[in-house]
Amino acid sequence: MQAFDVLGDPVRRRILELLATGEHASGEVVDVISAEFGIGQPAVSMQLRVLRESGFATVRAEGPRRLYAIDAGPMAEVDAWLARFRGFWEQRLDALETEINRGRRTTRP
Repeated sequence: MQAFDVLGDPVRRRILELLATGEHASGEVVDVISAEFGIGQPAVSMQLRVLRESGFATVRAEGPRRLYAIDAGPMAEVDAWLARFRGFWEQRLDALETEINRGRRTTRP
């Protein structure tokens, strides 16, 4: 599965957002995702498996718990694709920064 196929699913994106804050037990992920998306444990487990099998997440056993963490390696594919568009964004953001700074200069007492 390609990176954009993985990231195309809102549940998987949300799980990655959780994992980006640090390692989480599968039960913690299930609790958050179930509350936010109204899906059960089997559906969340399936999404965790997709993330693990596609290389976006790692899992390790700690006693009876399974701890998931993000693996940023596959994000390199996304980053490489986005690199073509960075110039477009950076120019616009630089222009916005200039306008914001102009506004600050004119509104100072």
